[in-house]
Amino acid sequence: MPLVKMETLPDDARVWVFAGDRTLDAGASDALLNEVDLFLSQWNAHGAPLTVGRNWKYGRFLTVAVDQSTAGASGCSIDGLFRTLKALEPKLGASLVTSGLIFFRDEKGVIQSVDRERFAALGAQGKIAPDTRVFDPAVTTLGEWRARFELNVEDSWHAKLVGKSQPA
Repeated sequence: MPLVKMETLPDDARVWVFAGDRTLDAGASDALLNEVDLFLSQWNAHGAPLTVGRNWKYGRFLTVAVDQSTAGASGCSIDGLFRTLKALEPKLGASLVTSGLIFFRDEKGVIQSVDRERFAALGAQGKIAPDTRVFDPAVTTLGEWRARFELNVEDSWHAKLVGKSQPA
């Protein structure tokens, strides 16, 4: 099935967000998207084509969304996506299948990635403010991605890491 625009997919579409441990330049971004688009255009689960869209943000975040109402991604098909991205990492010089990093914009607006301990330390040093923008690659539906992929720290679960209260 050809790729569809992410905007056309429903809020309950399943998403996976892959966050690069560094920002990719235009050449690396193009290489990544060419390979990803090739994979996604042929992606299927148990022989059924998947209705899928993708988004590439800030040279850093690849979001893949599947409309599960037509056919749901299976464990094997999801593994194939992860393997494809993992195989691209050496060519890109960046890790995309990394877990445990916190992504935020620094005081100059540049996206940074640090581990949880470093993020908490930055908060303790006052370098993470309530209005610091953070990213949540753990969202699981397109509706969540649309609503809260990028928020101020005070409005996100990240607030717990820097000792700030989070809204209920």
